[in-house]
Amino acid sequence: MTLRHDSRDERFRLPAGALPAGAWVTLRLEADGAERADLRLWWDGRAILEPMERIADGLFEARLQMPEAPGLLWYYFLAEAGGGTVFYGNAPDCLGGTGAVWDHEPPSFQITVYDPAFKTPEWMRETVVYQIMVDRFHASKPVAEREPPERGHWHQDWYEAPEQRLVSGDNAADDFFGGDLEGVRRKLTYLKNLGIGAVYFNPVFRARSNHKYDTADYLMIDPAFGDEAAFRALCEDAKALGIRLVLDGVFSHTGAYSRYFNLDGAFPSVGAYQSPKSPYSSWYTFRNWPNDYDSWWGVKTLPNVREMDEGYLDFMIRGRDAVAAHWLRAGAGGWRLDVADELPMPFLRMLRERVKREDPDAAVIGEVWEDASNKEAYGEVRSYCAGDTLDSVMNYPLRDALLHFMTGEITALQFSRRIGHLQEAYPKDFFYSLMNLIGSHDRPRAINALSGAGGQSPPRERRSAKKLTGAQYALGKRRLTAAWRFLTALPGMPCLYYGDEAGNQGMADPFCRGTYPWGREDKALLEDIAGAIRRRNQSPALRTGELKLLAPGEDVVVAIRRIHGGRDAFGSPAPDGCILAALNRADAPRRIEIEDPWLHGRLPLELPAQHCLLIENL
Repeated sequence: MTLRHDSRDERFRLPAGALPAGAWVTLRLEADGAERADLRLWWDGRAILEPMERIADGLFEARLQMPEAPGLLWYYFLAEAGGGTVFYGNAPDCLGGTGAVWDHEPPSFQITVYDPAFKTPEWMRETVVYQIMVDRFHASKPVAEREPPERGHWHQDWYEAPEQRLVSGDNAADDFFGGDLEGVRRKLTYLKNLGIGAVYFNPVFRARSNHKYDTADYLMIDPAFGDEAAFRALCEDAKALGIRLVLDGVFSHTGAYSRYFNLDGAFPSVGAYQSPKSPYSSWYTFRNWPNDYDSWWGVKTLPNVREMDEGYLDFMIRGRDAVAAHWLRAGAGGWRLDVADELPMPFLRMLRERVKREDPDAAVIGEVWEDASNKEAYGEVRSYCAGDTLDSVMNYPLRDALLHFMTGEITALQFSRRIGHLQEAYPKDFFYSLMNLIGSHDRPRAINALSGAGGQSPPRERRSAKKLTGAQYALGKRRLTAAWRFLTALPGMPCLYYGDEAGNQGMADPFCRGTYPWGREDKALLEDIAGAIRRRNQSPALRTGELKLLAPGEDVVVAIRRIHGGRDAFGSPAPDGCILAALNRADAPRRIEIEDPWLHGRLPLELPAQHCLLIENL
């Protein structure tokens, strides 16, 4: 008995991909020699056995209506012949597409069921994002004119490496360079010329650390960065240039040295640490007040909050001047939610509803490192792309796949399967709004990760500011240029971590958080990165065209983007066009031939080593 089902082929699953609640889907199974075939479905913890209809010799079909509520529907097949039963389910890597025969209950195929009303802001699928840590981007004042920091010290030299000073196994994060909002405002023209349409800021609210993930006051810009007036002025100037500003919302924990917890009594308000009668005491979980309390990953300077506490919900979401609304009114274009997968789903739903009520065009982007359609967290399977929580996530699965492909850890086929799974599992609006990154504040600099140096994320005590050798830098630069070109050819928002375009180096935190090297940029790298952004911004096909991924060789992955019939992937009017991006990760040239219906014939290509070739007007 021969069995076959391909979840990405409309001959077997029509329509393919994620489906709106209430939609219909047709599932087919090729089963030569089978006497009977059944479809096993799983929904909301319930198993359903659905008999399939034989519609031709060796071909069985079932037509199903999706549930009326968003969620995840799972399925596999059972085929009978000669009194025996054979299972057919997902492939061993559980990434969809062509499945496999199993002699026991198999992993299931997935259908993501989403809210039919789910839409993401259109600008998200059109723009390129730039991530900024304010302290490290640009300073508007010399050191001598700044007020002393609340703790720690100023670097006297902008070009020094960040410091690492370990305290209880963590970095003290108390060295500051003096970047501020006015410094960002003065560089808006640079960002506009680079082709940036949105800026994602790491936290800007008052906090003791240089990274600001230990919020001390959610309604106050950190004094080292400026004040609310400076933020509003920045928003106005950015808006005039067509640039949106997205803020980092750290809502799962506060700083211990905050007006809410007030560990050292520095704030005049009565914090939860001072008294159980504090208006903030119900925000926190004390096992034994005051010193034994729940904290983020056990870090005592970051006490966890009870997000569903009524007072906390009023302060963050429901109140007239709640944090979520206040900064949108001040000019922000949305929120990136720190550790979004550690926030309760009801909290995310309420936050999204308030944000969209304030500004339907504001973005809600989550930090979720895994497959956002299907993540197990806190004892439940969560789907963040069903239309009720997030518009988008930081696309770490793409980052990991791209870096692993470029460094030879996975093949082109494995890369295309990983990204193909995201394309299949995510609703189209979500997939085209992903924040596609290579570098970030939480990972080694992109050029380090691609340099072949290895060991860029050792334990903290072994990290240093050691520079790459000339050969390592050259290799990292070639690979980064190729990877970025390919990234800008994929659906979603390409996200550039400040300084990556200028050649910034560094191991993981804190050394990936060095300052932008104004006046010392790698000009050739900067032009290559800017050139890829320009091509994307000038091409409707690269922004909203349909996507097809191919793997014509172990070292080569190909993305084809197409607008056909005057309509883009969303059915909006757009000029026809077909563009091909071929990424060769090998250290030698590769010759390939591509044959695909989108190309109307066979296309031979000569690909330079470690290069992404872009061919337009196909």
